[in-house]
Amino acid sequence: MYFVYILECSDGSFYTGITNNVERRFNEHKNGKGGHYTSSKKATRLIYTEKHPDKSSALKREAEIKKWKREKKLLLVQSKTLKIKE
Repeated sequence: MYFVYILECSDGSFYTGITNNVERRFNEHKNGKGGHYTSSKKATRLIYTEKHPDKSSALKREAEIKKWKREKKLLLVQSKTLKIKE
């Protein structure tokens, strides 16, 4: 099982990635060990996750989301939040 995730950084920017352990990966980002972008921008919170059956499908989805503008990513995050609240 793999996950696509979106983090919000201290400057309000988003970072999209994949992992097989969301909690571990988020902690790596928060501690400055998750990659150059999040170590310089300081990951502050996990705002979105979605499950994928394998690494290949997660990588394809990550690539798709990374091409999106911020507004479309926000809509994705908001749509998941609305489903949770219903």
